[in-house]
Amino acid sequence: MTGENEKIGERAATRCGFVAIVGAPNAGKSTLLNALVGTKVSIVTPKVQTTRTRIIGIVIAGESQIVFVDTPGIFKPRRRLDRAMVEAAWSGARDADLVVHLVDAARAARRGIDDDTRRIVAGLKEGKRTAVLAINKIDRVEHPALLPLAAELDRSGAYDRVFMISALTGNGLDDLRDALAGRLPAGPWLYPADQVADAPLRLLAAEITREKLFLRLGQELPYALAVGTESWEERKDGSVRIEQMIYVERESHKPIVLGKGGRQIKAIGTAARTELETLFDRRVHLFLRVKVAPRWVDDPERYRELALDFPR
Repeated sequence: MTGENEKIGERAATRCGFVAIVGAPNAGKSTLLNALVGTKVSIVTPKVQTTRTRIIGIVIAGESQIVFVDTPGIFKPRRRLDRAMVEAAWSGARDADLVVHLVDAARAARRGIDDDTRRIVAGLKEGKRTAVLAINKIDRVEHPALLPLAAELDRSGAYDRVFMISALTGNGLDDLRDALAGRLPAGPWLYPADQVADAPLRLLAAEITREKLFLRLGQELPYALAVGTESWEERKDGSVRIEQMIYVERESHKPIVLGKGGRQIKAIGTAARTELETLFDRRVHLFLRVKVAPRWVDDPERYRELALDFPR
């Protein structure tokens, strides 16, 4: 009887909830998520608006399970794809138990608070969502410049806590994590204790390849690019065979991805395969093809992956 009561008490003591990370493009949301989780669950590139889907990372802090949601950057949308990304971000904020608004301190110190940040503040207030403010990249700013920035944002009334952090160095992350853990609703954990992410492996594999494309091609490649995992074959020797399609909008984009004699796509495939083997801890056979799809950004199928439902 005593043992059963102890088990009930343990269940009652646990906390679990969703925390959405929102911010302007390139505020460091994916870097923050990866740092909190302790492993890579979201792709990171120097390009803005890299994250297109809601990526979930899971963190254990004491008796709390924090389910972090890395959302696409919030900005003024111009294309249909942009509008889908922004709506996915706001949907994540609406559905979450807590919201963290991440602000790039280095950018604000150089240019002041930008329109994207003000747009997010207004959206939080309109939605009556009080958020936690996390001022990021403090390692790149003189400390005297941080206090006026924090004070100006705090006066908006959109926040009830302010944290100074560096997702890159880890400074302040323990305090942020512990504060969030203590504010989650009481309840059972939604995921096993050793699970760090909730994304289909097919999607994660496609995202890793897309990251390598952005990193390898830099400014040569337009944003109008997508990667889809076409097939996933589990093999008897424990390895996996993955076929992916890279979608580009124009015929002129195809040779950029392929490179002279196919060297570029071979290098991209090697980089993606190497990382996938590390992530999956097994051998990966990766095959990449390139297809011209002139209006893929208007394909409804591409938007369904932007709005992943939370498991309630």
